[in-house]
Amino acid sequence: MNELTKMGRGIFMKAILAFTFCLIGGTWAFAQQDDPVLFEVDGVPVHVSEFTYIYSKTNGKNADFSRKSLDEYLNLYVKFKLKVRKAKEMRLDTIKALQEELAGYRKQLADSYLLDKTVKRDLAKEVHDRLKKDVDLSHIFVSYGPNPLPKDTLAAYEKAMAIKKRLQGGADFEALAKEASDDKSAAKNGGRIGYITAMFPNGMYNLETAAYEGKLKKFLGPVRTNGGYHIVRVNDRRPAYGEVEISHLLIRNNEANPAEAKRRIDSLYQAIEKGASFDQLASKYSEDSQTKSKEGYIGFIGIKRFAPVFEEAMFSIKKDGGYSQPIKSNVGWHIIKRITRPGIQPFEMERSRLEAAISKDSRLELAKKKMLAKIKKESKYRENTTIYNKFVESLNDTFLTFRWRPTITNSKDALFTLGKTFKPTVGEFNEYLMRSARDRMRMARMGDVKVVARTLFDSFVDEQVLKYEESQLDIKNPAFKALMREYEEGILLFEATKMLVWDKASQDTTGLEKYFTKIDGKYKWKERANTTIYRISKQHESQAASIYAYAKDHTAEEVKAKFNLDGKIIVNAEEKMLEKGRHPELNRVEWVPNSMSNISTNDKNNTITFHRLLELIPPSNKTLKEARGYVVADYQDHLEREWIKELRKDYDVKINDKVYENLIKE
Repeated sequence: MNELTKMGRGIFMKAILAFTFCLIGGTWAFAQQDDPVLFEVDGVPVHVSEFTYIYSKTNGKNADFSRKSLDEYLNLYVKFKLKVRKAKEMRLDTIKALQEELAGYRKQLADSYLLDKTVKRDLAKEVHDRLKKDVDLSHIFVSYGPNPLPKDTLAAYEKAMAIKKRLQGGADFEALAKEASDDKSAAKNGGRIGYITAMFPNGMYNLETAAYEGKLKKFLGPVRTNGGYHIVRVNDRRPAYGEVEISHLLIRNNEANPAEAKRRIDSLYQAIEKGASFDQLASKYSEDSQTKSKEGYIGFIGIKRFAPVFEEAMFSIKKDGGYSQPIKSNVGWHIIKRITRPGIQPFEMERSRLEAAISKDSRLELAKKKMLAKIKKESKYRENTTIYNKFVESLNDTFLTFRWRPTITNSKDALFTLGKTFKPTVGEFNEYLMRSARDRMRMARMGDVKVVARTLFDSFVDEQVLKYEESQLDIKNPAFKALMREYEEGILLFEATKMLVWDKASQDTTGLEKYFTKIDGKYKWKERANTTIYRISKQHESQAASIYAYAKDHTAEEVKAKFNLDGKIIVNAEEKMLEKGRHPELNRVEWVPNSMSNISTNDKNNTITFHRLLELIPPSNKTLKEARGYVVADYQDHLEREWIKELRKDYDVKINDKVYENLIKE
């Protein structure tokens, strides 16, 4: 049966989407300068680039471009194009529901293409590059608190600038950090964070960028993060320590007898030195309750996770399987074992993990803003300030409440222009503002209608810029155009085949009966037996042998009457027609009347089972009712073959043999 009959169109298209998203970011080769026509269907050309792309994508590693392989696939692809041609003749591409479905797939693909290919991949590559170094950082932090107003951020910025000027004037960084930083740890560390590595916590992307790209020993900033402004000094950069996979053995401090913990850890260390198993000792003697049951296993640890003395020791172990000398932390004495230290893995191995982390980080939104700014520049964004100002002047205080309604309705005046023809209007902005009622009311605390209007207008512009770029993907990206062609033709193929083959096969009762008459005898029963299947609950296992012996010479009704007494159901019996060779439990049974299978136990449903063969029925042909599923599947294949014959008669297929021969590699 055709594979498409096994799934609904939604599942079918999701499968295409999933496969496509895996390809985004890969290598796409489209020969724009020399792309001859390989074949035509009813005058519609199919170029070499389209065929080789589909051929390679479908066949994967087996796409060897041999004559045999190409012959087979060309035949399939010509059939595919014939069906698509028929679907368009049927005007299936004008059906509104199918157009909306295609628009939904386009939106999914466009979003993924723009963000995954253009934004996420670049951010992931940036993080991967940064992971190769650790940065030693100091900072002075000026907080503007949660949910700041513009005046709050301005005050924090001015304070940060004043601190920077004092530093540039010669003030001591550590002393000033202790005096002015809102980071409470600065009172002890003088603003010294120490070595850290990417990715920085969510909301700290700007600080991360300054740490990795700013000049050493310079005063950088103010750098804005989600909590305030930072004056930053990058003290040093070094090759990244990365992560090390470790286990440890811990003996906790004994306040009553401090020397006891040291004596015990030294004793364990000497045992390891003499060949004792670290894992076994950790399982037996470690006093870390969270890791003791796992042979002391902690996992992969990077910098800034544990105390400096612990970190230094674990990174100092030279080889896998090696271990540290006893070291003391604030909780006790440790021996650390290094399991592996893999280093930074290649980008393609790390990409999916990094992109998953980036999806949860605010840097994605910042990068998206940069992308939108780039699109605006390339598309020559022009704002109509006259129209915008006129609109803003029409607003009053109700704009910040749910009662607001547009006073300029259905205006076709363009607020801005992208490219030559993309011109979002005042009317479209009104619709956006109505959809954004919660945002308008949330921003009412700003107290300024013009500020809120501008903020929402900027968001509207971003939405429209993305919409514009999506509309240009077919022009700018041949890969996107090819994928959209796949989706459109896939939908049309599915719908046409459903109407002309699958539905017909299942609904055309007369045609199905005629087809079955032609192939009568194809579907046969092997020898069958009318069989009694006995089932006994495992709680009555002690009676199984007696029931089995009695069932050899008695009917099922007699068996149940003898053993199911006083309302208790000890044994059940069911009659079924079973086909020879189809039931493993009967494989060792002599295929003669009254033969018995062995007793078997099914632990999953707590039953004991055996079979007794009764009447034997010789091989015979299946009726249409008995073979209906197989007949429908074969009838579908028959209808499809006949459909292809009709399509080849209706539409002229021309293959450019010279171009085709040039594709063959043998």
